[in-house]
Amino acid sequence: MKFKQNPQLYLGVFITAAVILTAIFAPLLAPYDPIDDANLLNSLEQPGDQFIFGTDRQGRDIFSRIIYGARISLTIGLVTQIINTFVGVLMGLIAGYFGGKIDDLIMNITNLMLSIPSLILALAIMAVLGPGLINIFIALGFTLWTYTCRVTRAQTLAIKEKEFISAARALGASNKRIIFKHILPNIIGPVLVIATFGVASAILIESSLSFLGIGAQPPTPSWGTMLSNGKDYIWTAPWIMIYPGIAIVLTILGLNLMGDGIRDYLDPHKKG
Repeated sequence: MKFKQNPQLYLGVFITAAVILTAIFAPLLAPYDPIDDANLLNSLEQPGDQFIFGTDRQGRDIFSRIIYGARISLTIGLVTQIINTFVGVLMGLIAGYFGGKIDDLIMNITNLMLSIPSLILALAIMAVLGPGLINIFIALGFTLWTYTCRVTRAQTLAIKEKEFISAARALGASNKRIIFKHILPNIIGPVLVIATFGVASAILIESSLSFLGIGAQPPTPSWGTMLSNGKDYIWTAPWIMIYPGIAIVLTILGLNLMGDGIRDYLDPHKKG
């Protein structure tokens, strides 16, 4: 596929790859330690030659903290989405394949969770568990699976009526084999698209939780925490909030563009 046919996919992959490489090679790219290199003599330094993005109240280099913050955001996004994908796909497969009361029960739970905004639900869980990265994994890992579940169920309902599934049953294949060997490989495409958007949603919600003070705790270089720390200096030192905000926007933009591009690439109506 040429660039002109699907530019958002290539642009999304480029932005996402840049963020991932930044996170991987953070020790090589960051000129200062994001936590230990704090010097009050350099407090609230404007962007310049020594500090590209300026410094915060503690005199820490914002550029270095943004680079290391990519690790925090991507780790939370990927880990929570792996949990969400596992839970959502498993429940969607069970609901779509077996139907009946099992389907009704799973869909009622799914609809109930969909009726509550993800951020509100995550806030409630964090209020019970307390702040911290581990608790963020738990809060987000079991709140964003609903869309994956609904898409998986819909795909399963369509595929289980196909002739090759009937042939597998006629040959004596077990339900487990039909689900994981015949149905699951045929729904990977839509699940991958949902997972890409899910990573972006997890990063955004984590930033919101950290901004509110119940996510990653200082001195962890989380983008949301950096925004929270800079809100009191929005007029005197706006760079404290501007650059972490740009990092969040670019990361989510890249993931969303990549998800849109993958969806268009897998859409048979848009090929050829």
